[in-house]
Amino acid sequence: MDYVILDELKKLRRIATSDTVDDESLQRAVNAANQLIDGRCGRTFGLADTATGRVFRPRGRVLSDPDGERLLVDDIGHPDGLVVDVGDGAAWTPVTDYDLLPDNAHAKGEPVTGLLRPYGTWAGRKVRVTARWGWPTVPDDIRQAALLLASRLWLRRDSPEGVAGATEWGVVRVSRLDPDVESLISPYVLPGFA
Repeated sequence: MDYVILDELKKLRRIATSDTVDDESLQRAVNAANQLIDGRCGRTFGLADTATGRVFRPRGRVLSDPDGERLLVDDIGHPDGLVVDVGDGAAWTPVTDYDLLPDNAHAKGEPVTGLLRPYGTWAGRKVRVTARWGWPTVPDDIRQAALLLASRLWLRRDSPEGVAGATEWGVVRVSRLDPDVESLISPYVLPGFA
């Protein structure tokens, strides 16, 4: 998924779109920024075009809720094509008595991250979820973080040893993490990926 594209980076860096001299290195920076965001967050923010199936083992993914059991799933970006089955891997039985959590997630532009079985249980079985995985729309924070990161990566060609310059007070080093990028993506980082 492209959160930032080449033309956006060129505009930020004030490079004319007709100037194609650095397009290859700019595109590499764009690609790396997009991939780094996904890796850092532990998720992707694009929306799959079609529904595909994933199998989840409930053990370690089920939370007790006052209304039943909540199965934590990967980000579900759209309800079209959503099918939930339980079984042993060879035979599957459809499940229809579940609620999507958090409530109104898609209306808020956020993904569904849990399936609640009201007064039911997910235990002892595998759960196959067929869905359009990802996010309904890419958050503006993620797009901005990708743009800043792509720009930073492209400018690093001038500081391959991590030195951005020198002043009368000494060497100026490039910091390992960009605090602005980190603050933009931190609300989207899945636990265990930060």
